[in-house]
Amino acid sequence: MFLFVTVLQAIVAAMLVGVILMQKSEGGGLGVGGSPSGMMSARGAADLLTRTTSVLAVLFVALSITLAVMAAAEGKVETIDQSLQRDTSAPVSAPADDVPLVGDDPLAAAAAAAAEEPAPATDSVPLDQ
Repeated sequence: MFLFVTVLQAIVAAMLVGVILMQKSEGGGLGVGGSPSGMMSARGAADLLTRTTSVLAVLFVALSITLAVMAAAEGKVETIDQSLQRDTSAPVSAPADDVPLVGDDPLAAAAAAAAEEPAPATDSVPLDQ
């Protein structure tokens, strides 16, 4: 239904643009010649275009409000999604000891980390050779 109303609004908008562009800038309408009285005189055409513009403008605004109400109703969530909620029953692990804190000396932390590392095996070749 939402897609249908959106397409209908696009058609009404295109018709509204066309009707507005057909009017003369000074209110003369199409400027069609003919008898001075009757529907298709210059004045009759201007009145028809003015009425058509008014009807299409009201229809465009009504469709816009309808689309806004439909979009708001479609986006409603009936229940709260808790699938991403963390499990608070699991114990929180302590931070790693080898990560230096803000006030610690980074060189001392690097030296301590290097002292704790096991020595490489004797049959391995260093990568820089």
